[in-house]
Order: sequence, then structure tokens, then C-alpha cells
Amino acid sequence: MSKPTAFPMFQTDITKMLADFKIPGVDFEPMIAAQKKNIEALNEANNLIVAGVQAVMKRQAEILQASLEQASAVASEIMVPGAPEVRVAKQAEVVQTAFQAALTNMKELADLVTKSNTEAGNVISKRVSESLDEIKAAVVKAAKK
Repeated sequence: MSKPTAFPMFQTDITKMLADFKIPGVDFEPMIAAQKKNIEALNEANNLIVAGVQAVMKRQAEILQASLEQASAVASEIMVPGAPEVRVAKQAEVVQTAFQAALTNMKELADLVTKSNTEAGNVISKRVSESLDEIKAAVVKAAKK
């Protein structure tokens, strides 16, 4: 039996209800099986998306940590006394390096998001294709009766 919830409508066993509801010529078992597969595919896609978000967040934390360490090291280097020309050149070099690192990191994060979305989309796409095949088979089966 389902776990009690604050919403009584969610305590209904749809499978049992459909099994008790008889319509001549309509077999609910394949429909129930198809919906189960749909839910499983959605769960799998959701898990892939959650894993992707976690990977992006982990990588962002790593990038932030590395950036803070790099900023601390750069601040120490820039603060040393020296000729203004040398300090300006060093600052320009630091800015260029930071800009390149930011671009690389953005691309890496975008690739992680793209990979996650592609994997989840492939799961859904595969299930839609299977669903269409199931519908086609059901129509062919019904036509033969």
C-alpha cells in the first residue's frame, strides 16, 4: 500500500484501478508498462542532470579556490618595490593570464553543462523513439484483430 501523504489523491493505486476498469478490446497492461518506462527514463535523465550540476558546482569551487590562491600570489608579486614600467608590465601580464584562464574555465564549464544536457536528452529521445515503436506495434496488433 502507498505511504500516507497529505494528499489523499496520491494514495490511489492507479495500476489496480485501471486493472479493475475493463473496456473491451483495450489492454491496459502495455499502457501501464509504457508509463513505467517513461517514468524510469525521466528519473534517469533527472539523475544525469543532477550529476551534471554537481560536477559543474564542484569544478566552480575548484576554479574559485585556484583563483584565490593565484590572486594572493599575484598580489605579493605586484607589491614588491620596483620600477613603475616593470610593475605595469607585470600587471598587464597578470591581466592577460587571468583573462585566458577565465576563458578556459568558462569553456570547460560550458562543456560540462553541454555533456550533461546531451546525456539527459539522449535518454529522453531514446524513450520517445521506443514509445513511438510501442504505439506503432499496438496499432498493428489492433488492426490484425
